[in-house]
Amino acid sequence: MSSGMLQLIIYVLVLLSFAQVLVTLLVSYYVYDLSGLYELKQVGDLNCLKVLNISAGFDETSDILKQQFPDIILQKADFYDPLQHTEISIKRARKAYPSSQDTLIVKTEELPFAEASFDKVISIFSAHEIRNVNERLAFLKELARVCDARGEIIIMEHLRDVPNFLAYNIGFMHFYPKSNWETCFATAGLKVTEELKTTKFVSIFKLKPNGTPN
Repeated sequence: MSSGMLQLIIYVLVLLSFAQVLVTLLVSYYVYDLSGLYELKQVGDLNCLKVLNISAGFDETSDILKQQFPDIILQKADFYDPLQHTEISIKRARKAYPSSQDTLIVKTEELPFAEASFDKVISIFSAHEIRNVNERLAFLKELARVCDARGEIIIMEHLRDVPNFLAYNIGFMHFYPKSNWETCFATAGLKVTEELKTTKFVSIFKLKPNGTPN
């Protein structure tokens, strides 16, 4: 191979890498800043409801919930454990934005709340940080336990699918396929009552314990 051809290949690879980074930045900007995602309209009216908002090291939404729903009865919880949840980005976010003093630090397998304590349980971009499948199942079962039978569990996540591959390339492997979530929900005794798409890149699963009314 001539030096000119090698140089051309290097230029093309650099250009493709730059294009992928640009696409990722543009998609992220669209999803998080332009799409209205954080208006959180999909959670319904939370005024006067007991709500558990559970995060993984970085809580972006509790302040928004309190602004949107001034009469919400909100419990903030954080299950991040640096020994179990080793994602570097979480550590950086936790260092830059430490949890507020009214955030309860909890364990995924044993939430410190009585059965049926909350009308709604919300997990936004946090459940996928539980990489161990048994821990994730235990966590989902705990969400079902602390949620009132007439209430609702809301899980918001990116999926390992074509749109997220095009947006994040190999980074989409950090997400789970829809089939994986569906298996986990069923195993944990949760029924999917609705799946919403805020954009092609984000899915919202609304859940109830099996056998409860929609």
